Amino acid sequence: MSEQDTIVIVGGSVAGLRTAEALRRHSFGGAITIVEAGRELPHDRPALSKQLLATDAPPESVLLRTAAQIAARDIDLRRGTAATGLDPAGRTVQLAGGERLAFDQAVIATGVAPRRLPVPAPTGGVHYLRDLPDALALRAAIGDARQVAVIGGGFIGLEVASVLAGRVEGVTVIEAMPSPLAHLLGETVARRVVDLHRAQGVQFALGRTVTRILGTDRPSGVVLDGSIIPADLVVVGVGAVPNTGWLAGSGLAVDGGVVCDEHLRTSAAGVHAVGDVARWPNARYGQTMRIEHWTNAIEQAGVVGWNLLNPRAPRAYTPVPYVWSDQYDTRLQIIGRPGPADTLMILEDDPGARRFVAAYLRADAVVGGFAMNAPSQALALRRAITAGLSPTEALAAAGSALEAAAFSGLASPPSRPGADPTAPTGLTP
Repeated sequence: MSEQDTIVIVGGSVAGLRTAEALRRHSFGGAITIVEAGRELPHDRPALSKQLLATDAPPESVLLRTAAQIAARDIDLRRGTAATGLDPAGRTVQLAGGERLAFDQAVIATGVAPRRLPVPAPTGGVHYLRDLPDALALRAAIGDARQVAVIGGGFIGLEVASVLAGRVEGVTVIEAMPSPLAHLLGETVARRVVDLHRAQGVQFALGRTVTRILGTDRPSGVVLDGSIIPADLVVVGVGAVPNTGWLAGSGLAVDGGVVCDEHLRTSAAGVHAVGDVARWPNARYGQTMRIEHWTNAIEQAGVVGWNLLNPRAPRAYTPVPYVWSDQYDTRLQIIGRPGPADTLMILEDDPGARRFVAAYLRADAVVGGFAMNAPSQALALRRAITAGLSPTEALAAAGSALEAAAFSGLASPPSRPGADPTAPTGLTP
């Protein structure tokens, strides 16, 4: 790549911004333009539900960078500018105003949009949480609320519930599945999470389907299959959809996200994808993944920044996924790719301290972990899985010599060809 090249990044959230910063960190001196449909400066999305709702902090407190800091890195950030098309052959991005922005290399970082609940609903009082305006609107509405219904028991819904519990008269989490997060973590761990919320007075309506939200200007209740949950404020968190509609006609492969190879290159030469919108094969697990987590966006940005500048020596992205969630005064951490069918090994269980650590075993290998208020064990598990340690070694590294000894007879997993625990494995270069 020439120092005179132009790189256009479509999407100005954490993945897009960190890709631009990785390029500068690797001494790229060419032009970098970020095209962002929103008018806000890049901000920290996890802080919206973890911090901004819970305090009176100003909007500036969640910004990733100020305008001056972005300009100091010689990054041209075009806010309030939506991309409407991509021409890989002509190397241009079509903008909403009609302008065509030329590029030598492009990065797609358009993220996801909240999945909308397809039921009748009032014109106001139903909130989704994705960006800074969403968070500010929800925070302003909390003061008048008495009964809140949170539709969706994923991380966003549970984090919102943890903020509102104790600030309003009642919070009810409505989840279509029998247990929140059980499809990811299994019933044992899911029950621990539910118990955490019930101890704070949160009610649950599990295995229930929402058919309507009552009200005209604001909600009065949520209609389920057989009952009504009173609510004058509704927060919906039922998943997200990749922002790929603007790529129609581009020829790029799109299938549940922008399809990439192991180096995060799309099907079009000179175009990479990064962050929530990217779908790529993770050779570590033999699976194609699309991950909507902050850590993944940060680590992918570092890899894409490197690969743009080193096309002859690209780095494959093979991470051990990691996500955290702050709920009340408790930090939940998920490592790797745990599944409900895996063998669950409880390494530590202290209800009084709200402390719980478990590892997930599959085919004689540790593939994931869950930690509640145990950050050092979570870090140890991630490092152990990244290094490809045997179950005995991994469990010992996580601080459970008793469980490790109990499983000392397990066969060590076969080493991956060419595996080197000290080599880059998808972490930010």
